[in-house]
Amino acid sequence: MSFFEKGKKIVKTLWAKIVTCADQLRSEALSRMFLVFPQTKTYFAHWPDLSPGSKSVKKHGKVVMVGLGKVVNNINDLFGARSNLSELHAFKLRVDPANFKVLSHNILVVIASHFLKYFRAEVHLSLEIFFTTGALTLSDKYR
Repeated sequence: MSFFEKGKKIVKTLWAKIVTCADQLRSEALSRMFLVFPQTKTYFAHWPDLSPGSKSVKKHGKVVMVGLGKVVNNINDLFGARSNLSELHAFKLRVDPANFKVLSHNILVVIASHFLKYFRAEVHLSLEIFFTTGALTLSDKYR
């Protein structure tokens, strides 16, 4: 089995554990992003409340995590699984693609903090590759 095939298996296995506490992780990653990278708030200026745990943050956190779950389920076709989202973010929302890496990093930090006992080097690397590739797929329509 190649490293990439093993990495996909690792991501799927960990994601099955992540789903069990997704409610808590959902808003935590976005809240962390807004705190550490406040410039990302500009894309959410239309929300009434950007504070940690707010209704808007929880709702969008759910959208992100459900979307990631779909991508994990389609891990062999990441570009296909994210084509519509890439188009939405490029043409309608006009999000700076650098922010996909920022959010990915924050999700990775939150996962690491909640799943420390599983977070060995190969798990970290597998998730890093998954999120980096995911950020690349989201920025695909920008070219």
